[in-house]
Amino acid sequence: MRLGKQRGFVPAGFARWLRGRDSARALLSISGELSRPDTQGSASERRDLEKPESAMNRWTRRAWIAAAALPLIAGGCNDGGPGTQGNADGGPITLLNVSYDPTRELYRDINEAFTRHYAAEHGRALSVKQSHAASGSQARAVIDGLDADVVTLAVWPDVEAVAKSGLIRSDWQKRFDNDSVPYHSVVVFVVRKGNPKGILDWPDLDRDGISIITPNPKTSGNGKYSFLAAWGAALAAGGSDDDAERFVAGLYRRTPVLDTGARAATATFSQKGIGDVHVTFESEAHLEVDESRGGLEIVYPKRSIRVDPPVAVVDTNVDRKGTRHAAEAYLGFLFSPEGREIIAKHHYRPWPHDQPPAAVGQSWPAIDTFDISFLGGWEAATKRFFAEGGVFDRIYQPSTAN
Repeated sequence: MRLGKQRGFVPAGFARWLRGRDSARALLSISGELSRPDTQGSASERRDLEKPESAMNRWTRRAWIAAAALPLIAGGCNDGGPGTQGNADGGPITLLNVSYDPTRELYRDINEAFTRHYAAEHGRALSVKQSHAASGSQARAVIDGLDADVVTLAVWPDVEAVAKSGLIRSDWQKRFDNDSVPYHSVVVFVVRKGNPKGILDWPDLDRDGISIITPNPKTSGNGKYSFLAAWGAALAAGGSDDDAERFVAGLYRRTPVLDTGARAATATFSQKGIGDVHVTFESEAHLEVDESRGGLEIVYPKRSIRVDPPVAVVDTNVDRKGTRHAAEAYLGFLFSPEGREIIAKHHYRPWPHDQPPAAVGQSWPAIDTFDISFLGGWEAATKRFFAEGGVFDRIYQPSTAN
């Protein structure tokens, strides 16, 4: 299925930025990650994370976020060109990209390329810091004070939650092409070498003796998409909602560990050796297969959900810090030819969905996809499946699978 159609990308000033990339030179400063740890532990401990926080715990978390954000704040309140941003003396600009779990490797390469081009165009040193954790946790951290310039999260509800807090303007989806989704993915399976359990499609997961690894859909964008992929696959095969619920309930009965984030689930499957199949994003599947040195394989089911991770500038923060120009250029870079090539190299499917650049040498296996509209859209799906007392809460019981 063809995903998306060709259009130009915005903001308009980004095209001028690309054309003038050789007009200046500057020193570069490329920073490392600011990562918040993945939370693992027993199922009861993970459920405790979803309970309302005490006032003391909430104060402690906000204090931690504020302390982490302090070194990242650049002075100034201008939203003009790069000459008025960052420190008043024209010093380095620092951006903070708050992203979801599996994008560490992608954004390391994006940041290196973008800082090089931005410095060449504007004569300003720029660094990009990263923060990674489960997508839902990241949205909550930004709302509570993590000083993000941009958010690049896994699912629409997480960016929309930041917008509803007042930090992002309501028109955020329309500022970049493809509803501000620079790339797509699909949900696939990772299995042990030789596929000893013969797992080829979704019905194969609904068998006794199959142990499944996937993240918690209450906290993880990867987890949400995996849940929705299974539900939608059951409907697309001709099943009813009751059939889909029985099928998905069976999958979670076979899930011995429900990690809060995608990267923790990857470690559970590939490093700890737990489970027969890992249900995850295509990009994460390639990473763990590459690192397994032949110990794991990817299986593409006949149909799956299209993954649409959106991006947005955090308006309140960039206007206060004077980093709007750099932040918009940074997200615009994801839609550029060089950005698309980097995205494809990391096994995400860049938009628009023609073949990835030839230099990448990557071809995308054919797979029939449906998007979130097949399940009623994000607002309806979130309320129905993942809200307090929703379908997932009703069907999930900690597994006793080995």
